[in-house]
Amino acid sequence: MAEHSVSQSRLYEWLTGDEDSRMCDDISESACNEQPRNFFLHVWASLGNKLADELSSARLVLPWLMGIIGAPVWMVGLLVPIREAGALLPQIFVAGFIRLKPKRKWVWVAGALIQALAAIALAVLALVASGSIGGALVLATLILLSLARGLSSIATKDVLGKTIAKRRRGTLMGWSGSIAGAATLIAGAVLMLFESRPGNLVVAILLAIAASGWLMNAVAAARIKESPGAVEGGENGWDSIKLGLSLLKDDPTFLHFNLARALLLSSALALPYLALLGQNQSGTNLGGLGILVLLSGLAAMVASPIWGKRADQSSRRVMRDAAIGTVICCLLGASLAWLPGEWTQSVWPYAVVYALLVIVHHGVRLGRKTYLVDMASQDNRALYVALSNTLTGVLMLFVGGIIGGLAQWLGSAALLLLLAATALGAMLCAQRLPEVE
Repeated sequence: MAEHSVSQSRLYEWLTGDEDSRMCDDISESACNEQPRNFFLHVWASLGNKLADELSSARLVLPWLMGIIGAPVWMVGLLVPIREAGALLPQIFVAGFIRLKPKRKWVWVAGALIQALAAIALAVLALVASGSIGGALVLATLILLSLARGLSSIATKDVLGKTIAKRRRGTLMGWSGSIAGAATLIAGAVLMLFESRPGNLVVAILLAIAASGWLMNAVAAARIKESPGAVEGGENGWDSIKLGLSLLKDDPTFLHFNLARALLLSSALALPYLALLGQNQSGTNLGGLGILVLLSGLAAMVASPIWGKRADQSSRRVMRDAAIGTVICCLLGASLAWLPGEWTQSVWPYAVVYALLVIVHHGVRLGRKTYLVDMASQDNRALYVALSNTLTGVLMLFVGGIIGGLAQWLGSAALLLLLAATALGAMLCAQRLPEVE
């Protein structure tokens, strides 16, 4: 056992670039002793979660499920908003509840188990559901899955802050993102094998594997060594909202961060429209989309560890640089639509720009996650994460609707120019943020 512990510490030191695995800035002595072990448990938990996310994707797998069971088209349009906003909006209401728990990992475990059960329910629906009633049951199950995802999300960040020290969190999330990229490669290969119309059984199998991913997430989370935390100051939902809004007023750094985060939504919003533009220009079917999925997985594998290392040095600069990258990718994507030549009629130029934007988007996610966790303290981290995520959920519903309308009116290329301007504002905003590492 001692030999295993030594090899684990050495691998940890190699992954993080440290010569001393006990370098700890803002966690307890007991947490510092367990940091190498907890580091790998976080990685395994992230692998299970990311694999499950890919195989139950509201952008790919669930639309196919709705098509197979014959659900109305308007229901398909609700999948992504429910999946994203459902996970973000309620978090402010559970922040106070989580605050009352001395060990927050069990909230994380509960969320993962509920997501696993929801995925199993979706797999069953793939085999037996049909029509409008089946579509409504899929949406109802997705609401449950999204709420559980939000529960796990806030608890995960709180446990991360208690068990992994500053200047290690970005590296952890970077390696997790790289492993998740490998999972995306596998998911993309599976989707390409089964074309655009997998049968009911194939979709059910994909969702069953997603359920096993969340079970892996739950088991890894349960094994994390977490010291009991402070439970004073727990609030109910409305009290948390009042306290959160007062934080926006009293903490200018937190307010400024959320403004930068809102403007950085441009990277996420640009991805589907860039893919759509490539599909419209090249006339390819979902085989081209499979190429996009594979390239995005490869991009995540390569980019995430690099972004993670940089985030531990300065997450503010990572947010700024990712915003600059978003501007460049949006301009490149828009220009492809207006350039002459047969080469622009292929999916590959758009796939390359899409992969570059995926790299940039991972920088956005790693930068803002690391900044938020490092900016907050153990006493207020759960509330900061919950409030920031809730605000983002509201903005995603509001801005997503506006962007969809503008895309219908302006077209994808012109919309990318608008998102480039938004990303430019994010760059200026991130540049003004103070350092927190």
